Amino acid sequence: MSGIMYGYARVSTRNQREDRQLSALRAFGVAAEHITVEKQSGKDFDRPLYQRLTRSLSPGDVLVVKSIDRLGRNYAEILDQWARITKTRGAAIVVLDMPLLDTRAGRDLTGTLVADIVLQLLSYVAQTEREFIRQRQAEGIAAALEKGVRFGPPRMVMPEDFARLARDWWMGRVNASQAGRQLGISRKTFTRRAAEWGASAGFTGKAPAQMALRRGLR
Repeated sequence: MSGIMYGYARVSTRNQREDRQLSALRAFGVAAEHITVEKQSGKDFDRPLYQRLTRSLSPGDVLVVKSIDRLGRNYAEILDQWARITKTRGAAIVVLDMPLLDTRAGRDLTGTLVADIVLQLLSYVAQTEREFIRQRQAEGIAAALEKGVRFGPPRMVMPEDFARLARDWWMGRVNASQAGRQLGISRKTFTRRAAEWGASAGFTGKAPAQMALRRGLR
């Protein structure tokens, strides 16, 4: 099979390195100018560099990746992309870490069948691994939250008069907009933090907004 040999390397974040993938692609014979490196998640194939590369494939070309999960991690979409490249575009695919996944010419019917089975198995494993990673991340976040770990930017430190105005708000003596203006913060921020303050201070009964409306302070 003649044509251009292209390489595709992918890492999920900009902090990850693609060195091993590049070394493997070059060792296989892919020219540096024909290697595409993309730094984006493999959750789907909505990746601009990948899309541009596959659109450029012509019959006889070869797309080389180091492993099936560098192509993607979505089981159904990997199978769909595989068919698009090999059948619609007429190009071949080589997965370096799995020699059975090599669609270049010279395969008999049995070899093709084995390759199809291996592809489906590895695609399934790639998606399952991604789902396990997401599950472990969610469990880790939940455990951290239980221990009091906070995520996101640091909480704003409330001005000195916050507690007094929060108490007045709970008592219906001032509305959230007035309190926010005096403190130099937004009404939304004051309402959220004053509600937290009131809960910790043991305030119960009608919501401050209802009390304020009743007293005509809003």
